[in-house]
Amino acid sequence: MSDHGGGGGAAEGTRRSRIYDYLEPTAPAGPAEATPPPPPERVPDAAPERPATDQAAIHHRRRRREAAALLGEFRRTAVLVPLSADGDPLTGEFGGIRWIYAFSDEPSLARFTIARGEGAREWTYDRVLGARLLDVAIPAMPVPYGVALDVGSEGQGALFPPVMGIVPDAAALDADVDAGANDMNGIAPNGEELTR
Repeated sequence: MSDHGGGGGAAEGTRRSRIYDYLEPTAPAGPAEATPPPPPERVPDAAPERPATDQAAIHHRRRRREAAALLGEFRRTAVLVPLSADGDPLTGEFGGIRWIYAFSDEPSLARFTIARGEGAREWTYDRVLGARLLDVAIPAMPVPYGVALDVGSEGQGALFPPVMGIVPDAAALDADVDAGANDMNGIAPNGEELTR
């Protein structure tokens, strides 16, 4: 027996190849064989509405991820810390907390000094890794300190408050309140007010 149509004298006649079973017929289907086209799929007009609590939870998780990414980037980056006339880091007070000023680059530092009205003065600064500021400098301070990054730069600033998850637990303000927490809600990206 032959699959390719060879003679062989078989009584049933010539057999067709198995490949033929996979081919589409070339002649149009007759009315009896025609099948109606499938109905078009309905595309929803908009995504289904989520309850307000789900949206709030999604927004909260997204903000936490953004804050964690911002903190990680700050810890890995060398920043400029302007020094006072005494050689100490320049600091300020906001919301009852002392803040060490830090800047991501010289233009950010220049915007800050111009906003203070001290743009003509020559400023000295140290270049410090963000992690070193948070893990070494802040615990060495006599009172709680945070880091204010790029103060005076529109839409670029961030606050890293002295809370657990940002500074060592021994220097965190919330260490005695909730010893098991590792919360980053206190970060205020873009200079927004703290939530704590």
